[in-house]
Amino acid sequence: MKASEIRKMSSQELDAKLLELKDELFKLRFQQTINQLENPMRIKAVKKDIARIKTIQRDVELKGADA
Repeated sequence: MKASEIRKMSSQELDAKLLELKDELFKLRFQQTINQLENPMRIKAVKKDIARIKTIQRDVELKGADA
C-alpha cells in the first residue's frame, strides 16, 4: 500500500485499516510460531503498512492542531 493511497482515506477508514493490519500481523506471527508461514516477507510488509498509516494519522493530527 502506497502513502498516496493512504492519504486519500478518511480517518475512519484509516482506523479500520489499521485494525485490519494489526489483526493480520497477529495471525502472521502465530503462523510463524507454528512454522506454517508461507511468505515470511509479508510480516515486514504489514509492519511497514502499519507504520505508514500511523505516520499519516499523526501528520493529519498535527496539521489539524495548527489550523
